[in-house]
Amino acid sequence: MLTLDNTTLVIIDVQGKLAQLMAQKEVLFENLQKLIKGVQVLELPIIWNEQLPEKLGPTTPEIAHLLAQTTQPIAKSSFSCCGNPPFMGALKATGRKQVLLAGIESHVCVYQTCRDLLDLGYEVQVVADAVSSRAAENRQTGLERMKDAGATVTSTEMALFELLRVAEGPKFKEITKIVK
Repeated sequence: MLTLDNTTLVIIDVQGKLAQLMAQKEVLFENLQKLIKGVQVLELPIIWNEQLPEKLGPTTPEIAHLLAQTTQPIAKSSFSCCGNPPFMGALKATGRKQVLLAGIESHVCVYQTCRDLLDLGYEVQVVADAVSSRAAENRQTGLERMKDAGATVTSTEMALFELLRVAEGPKFKEITKIVK
């Protein structure tokens, strides 16, 4: 189970024209926004990544405006975030071993990051309704391969309520407003 003191959210490559080509992009963007807002309420660290931003463009505005309040993107050229020393430094600096993964594309950058994190001993939960690929089949294949490798597949709402643990208090009320 995810815990508040051991979990970090990693957002991967929700950028430019590529993000606009994702299968069910409206659902993806909606769930990414809910996930980010919920994680911010819970005061968890967020690590935000961009693949070759000079070529693919910046993170989509509907996501970037939420993240820019607390963090800046880490540029990368490797498909796996783990192939990027600034990402690994940011992850290690959190001191956390549970990682929630969200972003695009499920079968490339999310998958390779997941595999590398698992190999490094992290517990990985992939937020299924907050990842996508251009083709729905590739999204599903990515999710299946990550699960087969040892990751847990979760959803935005499931992860947020798992972190909350109880249906009481001001954070519960804020999360409830976000997910409805």
